Amino acid sequence: MDAAFTCDSLAMLTRERMKELSGERPAAEGRTAVGLADRPAPATPELTIVANDIGGVGGMERQLAELVIELARLGYKVTVIARTCELPDGTGAVFHRVRGPSRPFAIAYPWFVLIASVAVLRWRRGIVQATGAIVLTPVDVVAVHYCHRVATPTPSRSTRLFRAHIRLAGVLKRIGESVCFRISRAARFVCVSDGVAQEVREYHPGLASRTLTIHNGVDTETFAPGRHLELARAMRSELGIGEGRLVAAFVGGEWERKGLRLVIEALAYAREWDLVVAGGGDEKAYRELADALGVGGAVHWLGITREVPAVYELADAFVMASSYETFSLVTFEAAASGLPIVATPVSGVRELIEDGNNGYLIERDPRAIAERLRRLAAEPQLRIRLGRAARRSALAFTSERMVAGYHELYSRLAEPRSR
Repeated sequence: MDAAFTCDSLAMLTRERMKELSGERPAAEGRTAVGLADRPAPATPELTIVANDIGGVGGMERQLAELVIELARLGYKVTVIARTCELPDGTGAVFHRVRGPSRPFAIAYPWFVLIASVAVLRWRRGIVQATGAIVLTPVDVVAVHYCHRVATPTPSRSTRLFRAHIRLAGVLKRIGESVCFRISRAARFVCVSDGVAQEVREYHPGLASRTLTIHNGVDTETFAPGRHLELARAMRSELGIGEGRLVAAFVGGEWERKGLRLVIEALAYAREWDLVVAGGGDEKAYRELADALGVGGAVHWLGITREVPAVYELADAFVMASSYETFSLVTFEAAASGLPIVATPVSGVRELIEDGNNGYLIERDPRAIAERLRRLAAEPQLRIRLGRAARRSALAFTSERMVAGYHELYSRLAEPRSR
């Protein structure tokens, strides 16, 4: 174990937040001035967060980084036990690295569970929070970002070996969830949306009384209309998107589950639109699909990028046809960026989108997606109205609200310890 705090690279979004925290930039519209710094910290403000990764590109990883940064600002002494950790210099967190493979999952997951469990026994300080089913030691809080009893893993490649690995990974996740949740049955199970909380109560009824919701938070300043115009223009030019073309944004990995195939198929019925894809997946297979449908020139591939705010800035709508989500941070970020949302009514999305008011809820059907895109293309004022309404809705899900929820929970949990 490496007890030294390290910062390999600083994600763009974290840099933006640190500017605000240091006073270089005022708080954003929608950042509720809840006065977190003025709220009393727990009598024993020590916290240990266990996660696979903290900071970086992924939504869950960025949420955890935001939480650590803000809690440290409130005076918490934060210990991080993780495989990787990207935090700004000066955060003050103590990082203990869990060394081991990150893939394949069938090896990396059980390895991490075993090593992280030992690390928790050695390094735990104060309240201990695990991010999902990743340790075999009792903890005080389990942050539930995914209910594996519900979700069915979707292979992103068609090879027999890869599909077998995905099936094995699904079995391991479900077993791990059952075992780890049972070991920490006295913990509080904090779900990232009301939909996930309902799933936990249904599939783990013994935990129902200890299950609650603290929604993930959105950085409503970084994700805001007009903040990234210059970069968006440069990106549009680099991608070769024609003047006047409407652009739909698709952001995320696990393309099969999130419905990228369906979105590309929808373009064949909505020729007014180009599609920008940000994220990692089997690009070759999806390029071939787009070419076969005659829309290859309308699909633009960015790969994994930290410039997601600029992706929203250059877009006219956000589209996602996912079969399962727990919160769908990208949908909230797109809404905060002022985009009309076209998405399936999965967890999180249902709590944000009111059909016809700030976006459209759709079925996983290319023609249904295309119909909404065509309507948005035909009515520019409708795009503006829905986008503004989406922005207003997203302002209710700020990062400050998320941190305040955890701060209140930790304060309650710390009370018996301080007596």
